[in-house]
Amino acid sequence: MSAVSSRLPVFPWDKLEPYKATAAAHPAGIVDLSVGTPVDPVPDLVRQALVAAADSPGYPTVWGTPALRDALVSWCERRLGAVSFAHTHVLPVVGSKELVAWLPTQLGLGAGDKVAYPRLAYPTYEVGARLCGATPVVYDDPVADLDPAGLKLLWLNSPSNPTGRVLAEDELTRIVAWAREHGVLVFSDECYLELGWEAEPVSVLHPDVCGGTYEGIVSVHSLSKRSNLAGYRAAFVAGDPAVLGELLQIRKHGGMMTPAPVQAATVAALGDDTHVAEQRARYAVRRLALREALLKHGFRIEHSEASLYLWATRDEPCWDTVAHLAELGVLVAPGDFYGAAGERFVRVAFTATDERVEAAVKRLG
Repeated sequence: MSAVSSRLPVFPWDKLEPYKATAAAHPAGIVDLSVGTPVDPVPDLVRQALVAAADSPGYPTVWGTPALRDALVSWCERRLGAVSFAHTHVLPVVGSKELVAWLPTQLGLGAGDKVAYPRLAYPTYEVGARLCGATPVVYDDPVADLDPAGLKLLWLNSPSNPTGRVLAEDELTRIVAWAREHGVLVFSDECYLELGWEAEPVSVLHPDVCGGTYEGIVSVHSLSKRSNLAGYRAAFVAGDPAVLGELLQIRKHGGMMTPAPVQAATVAALGDDTHVAEQRARYAVRRLALREALLKHGFRIEHSEASLYLWATRDEPCWDTVAHLAELGVLVAPGDFYGAAGERFVRVAFTATDERVEAAVKRLG
């Protein structure tokens, strides 16, 4: 048996452990800003929906309940501007990372096929390509940089993890048109779309981008960040019904089912905008405090107009910055986790409690 893991890069977070130990030794405790995991409570209405659906002894369906599909369609139309959406345009998934990692395999890609993603990117795009034996390719501008020959899947990520960069509407329109011209399937990771700060993110499903047709485009969405549901693994994809229909058939065979109580919780979460606004307000305060503290400490911040991160540099190797901050009891993610182009940056998450953010600000002061 061949070891599939041999195709994959070294799991990056293991390299951070010594610095985590240093930060944890700080007399006032560690401030962990390395991973963008929610720390605030799950909204009450979501928990109530989960509990109400707890007596779910039967198997859930891969496509989800009609109520879930209704909620997904309604949210896409209301929040993304999608038009003429139907149940065939949506598909729940078991967390977005699972989808990203296994999508190339489920699309039937393999040796000789290319999967492209941004030069600075969430590492799982590369993992997905390597799991199926496809060739990973990076780009700065897909239209200018990529040879469409053999290119089967193009990942977009706006707002970006790690940089927080937002692709403007005209950029998205240009990329979608180019991909369609060359028969390249576009998957747009939009998991941070509701967390724009200095720019308003636009979905590829917006009619001004896609021209009112969803052929060849799919967007990826998650409730982890907007609703504090990372522990629920609640996510979905939306777009081209031909692509989603094929994925649905494959995922039925694979038993990739969102648990029934989570489906009910998702319906509640997508039907309520109040908790999203409240959570955004919490993050806005933390973001401003950390941004000002980092700037005063000698950092420069680039992009970061959206998402849950500040993309910061002291114009030195990223691991030197990680070590410096660890001595202050603050743990951040080195930029080279997201590609060689990030080797002089660190990613600073503002998904920490108010008390821990305040502690970090004092230490940076």
